[in-house]
Amino acid sequence: MSGRILAAAALFAAALLASSAAAQIAIVDVTGGKVAGTVADGIATFRGIAFAAPPVGPLRWKAPRPVAPWAEVRQANAFGPGCVQDMAMAIQMGDRGDLSEDCLYLNVWTPAKRANEKLPVIVWIYGGGFSGGMTSIPLYDGAHFARRGVVFVSITYRVGPFGFLASPELSKESGHGSGNYGMLDMIAGLKWVRANVAGFGGDPSRVTLLGHSAGAYAVSMLAASPLARGLFEGVIAESGASFAPARNGDEGGSNLPSLALAERAGAKFLAGLGVHDLAAARALPAATIMTAALAGPPDRRPRFWPPLDGYVVPGDQYSLWQAGRFNDTPILIGNNSDEAASFGPPTRVTPADFEAEVRKSYGAKAGELLAAYPHATDADAFRARKQLRRDTEFGWPAYAWAELQARRGKGKAFVYYYDRPTAQNPDGSGHGLEVGYVFGNLAPRPPFFNLSEADHAYSDVMQRYWVNFATKGDPNGPGLPLWPVFAAQEPKVLRFGDEPAAAPLPNVPKLKALDAYYAWRRAGSR
Repeated sequence: MSGRILAAAALFAAALLASSAAAQIAIVDVTGGKVAGTVADGIATFRGIAFAAPPVGPLRWKAPRPVAPWAEVRQANAFGPGCVQDMAMAIQMGDRGDLSEDCLYLNVWTPAKRANEKLPVIVWIYGGGFSGGMTSIPLYDGAHFARRGVVFVSITYRVGPFGFLASPELSKESGHGSGNYGMLDMIAGLKWVRANVAGFGGDPSRVTLLGHSAGAYAVSMLAASPLARGLFEGVIAESGASFAPARNGDEGGSNLPSLALAERAGAKFLAGLGVHDLAAARALPAATIMTAALAGPPDRRPRFWPPLDGYVVPGDQYSLWQAGRFNDTPILIGNNSDEAASFGPPTRVTPADFEAEVRKSYGAKAGELLAAYPHATDADAFRARKQLRRDTEFGWPAYAWAELQARRGKGKAFVYYYDRPTAQNPDGSGHGLEVGYVFGNLAPRPPFFNLSEADHAYSDVMQRYWVNFATKGDPNGPGLPLWPVFAAQEPKVLRFGDEPAAAPLPNVPKLKALDAYYAWRRAGSR
């Protein structure tokens, strides 16, 4: 990174330190009762605030219910439990904390000294493939955002079979579909923020959603959901969005199932538990359900993702944007250049292997996709497989969202491409490698070894962009390279390379081939 940007970053950091003072908000009256946080280094932190009743027993697989009030001041000095999930995944993500079905808690970091400061608010939605994740992971500590004048909130939501199990019985019980309990948790958390964040010095009219991976898919769904209308004014989605048609079987390039597919899979899962009705299933220990979800080889296990249920998300999001049926806000979205490098050890693939995989999953459009992803040698085929996964899961959804927003929305779209190759990975940057920079949490742990002054300066620049966006719906500001507004006619992005700089949208031929594939899918072909 250039000396100019390093110097600007150092001056900005010094100004932050000079202006910091001890936060004075230590006790806040919230929905349910009073909570007391801890104050250190000018930041008040409130951990483990209940925002809904525990979703246990008869409340399992139901929308979150209101929190029960309490009389005494509750000490909000420890994270609540993570929601039940595979403990191995929790450890892999960086936390060995407690897991429980009683997990609907949130956390607040605030620099405010008074409740009337009306600071911008960022609400964090973690990733984890909708099967894992928790707010207590050290990477997600919100103190650095708070030091930049933001009230930072992180929300826990149910995952795996507890958050995203659908079935015909559950749909009949609710009267409007099933399988999106984790999404409803997020909406309940956002309603809590709208009702309570002013007490922490935040402005409830300036709430920005921030999600990564599954969390980015989730915030894109919230941007489509009538149930979330009016609960936020901006969206940041890092590596993820739901704009492909619903998955009805084994079609390539789609993640979110249709309600019918999710119901069939859920009915099979419930039958495998050996119970005959929902009451009996709700009476089972959580460990029994988790054991069933983890039985068998990983590629044969049931997959619990939010279905397009017609209620939380009323339909295919691409079609919703085309029809102008979405929550129109500014968006800041993007993806990394080698996302799939982070998903398991590399496996050998031949050109014939790659061709067979694409022809099996992409039907009559396979030839066009094979032409767009060169694969003449084993090395080329290995790279093409990674790139196709990058683009179907992360790159094309961001591109489609940005183009639809530019054409149909009033809120501006800002798109990034994080591409910082290393000697270890000359193909680019893997999934999640930007998150530590965005949070300012670059402690020496994988993959952040051998950190330099330039790494911290880069983190400072990224945080400034993100905070600017949360403050005014535009990431640009003094001392920062210009981030162009995305335009459908001449799409440009901010490329986070050696230095941040505006650049043409990358991978256009691949994205256009996927455009044609998804249009063919939406037209009803396979």
